[in-house]
Amino acid sequence: MSEGTITVTQVRSAIGAKPKTRGTLRALGLRRIGHTNTLPDRPEIRGMIARVPHLITVEESVSDGGE
Repeated sequence: MSEGTITVTQVRSAIGAKPKTRGTLRALGLRRIGHTNTLPDRPEIRGMIARVPHLITVEESVSDGGE
C-alpha cells in the first residue's frame, strides 16, 4: 500500500475563528496565511482538513512506492 502526501496551505486568517478551529490549524502545522505543510494522507489528517476547508487549500500527491 502506497501512502501519498497532502500539502495544505493556509489562505485565510484564523482571526475571529473559534478556538477549536484555531487549534485544528495549529495541529495541521499552520501558523499564518501563506504557510504550507506536507502531511501524510491518513484518515486523521483528512478529518482535520474537513473541519477547516474554508481556511485552507489542499493539494494531493501520490507516491508510487518504487514498484
